[in-house]
Amino acid sequence: MEEYSFIYGEEEEDASDLRLDQCVASLVPDVSRSFVKKMILEGNISLNGERCVKPSRTVSPGDSLLVRLEASVLPDILPEDIPLDILYEDDDVLVVNKPAGMVVHPAPGHYTGTLVNACMHHCGSSLSGINGILRPGVVHRIDMDTTGSVVICKNDRAHRGLAKQFAEHTVKRRYDAVVIGHLKERSGTVDTFIGRGNKDRKRMAVLEYGGKRAVTHYETVLEVKGYSRVRCVLETGRTHQIRVHMSHLGHPVLGDRLYGGVQPGIPEGRLYLHAGLLGFIQPVTGEYIETVAPLPEYFSEDRLS
Repeated sequence: MEEYSFIYGEEEEDASDLRLDQCVASLVPDVSRSFVKKMILEGNISLNGERCVKPSRTVSPGDSLLVRLEASVLPDILPEDIPLDILYEDDDVLVVNKPAGMVVHPAPGHYTGTLVNACMHHCGSSLSGINGILRPGVVHRIDMDTTGSVVICKNDRAHRGLAKQFAEHTVKRRYDAVVIGHLKERSGTVDTFIGRGNKDRKRMAVLEYGGKRAVTHYETVLEVKGYSRVRCVLETGRTHQIRVHMSHLGHPVLGDRLYGGVQPGIPEGRLYLHAGLLGFIQPVTGEYIETVAPLPEYFSEDRLS
């Protein structure tokens, strides 16, 4: 039996309480709920350092889990020689400009070609292990079709320090988005509660009741016929936050098929959302690090006109 450690909800600020069996099933890919229940009843799961044999036990964001299972149950995650656009690197952290179409970490259906596969090749064995075998180094993520800055941690000390900054909303994150139409107010703040939609669980939605507070500050920086390029600064970091907020304003992100941003002539899989600026305190040295991922060429005024 091999042991794998996880910290539940560390990548997602809007993670919510889950049953233990649901939580383990979400962390360990390609295993059934019945298999997970068997693992729990056999005492192969520890929650916050104590063995837990109750599948209905509540797991909260930040709880640590130790999962014991045969290594053959997990798919092999291998280093791959995939080019990386490196924005910053030191002994503790790596900031890369992720291209569109690349998944951040392996998950069912995406065990190769991910950012983690590329970082494993670049960093060798030097990646933090806090988020388990499938997510080494991963302290946050952006959507597959979103481009831009992602920070990867090379050791557990850096991982814990950066995770704390993300949880406390002290990481500076600025996005660029192209949205459909021209906003009535060229700048402003969207302050709502966001949670899972009732009809489609893949979609997030602005909720009147429930959900978690989400705050986005935005400013229009360019207007062309039919479109606006806006700069968004995140005060919180909920799942799909900018996509939901722009759609809520009536100006969905261009190319966003989930939230109403489909337009003729936009290539499949092209989402006009870019994680540009990322600023954080280097968790080991205490130095302030700020990187800016250059905009993709299709964000230019000439390409939008």
